[in-house]
Amino acid sequence: MLHPSYSDLMKVVNSEVEQGEAPVVNSRYSIVMATAKRARQIIGGEDPLVKEKGAKPLSVAVEELNQGKIKILSEDE
Repeated sequence: MLHPSYSDLMKVVNSEVEQGEAPVVNSRYSIVMATAKRARQIIGGEDPLVKEKGAKPLSVAVEELNQGKIKILSEDE
């Protein structure tokens, strides 16, 4: 089971969206794609933005997203 949950991650990602604007993330698929991309970057040698001892790259990517260290940009950006 993923902690935090998909819905929690969607709230974090969409927290900066002003009322009336379209949310950046509408589905779990977007969360999965963004964290998988970040995990591949970490595997490729980029430094993690959070300290998680012994954590797998995907867990680190999820925690980075949860803490707001990385952002998911809309297609317009």
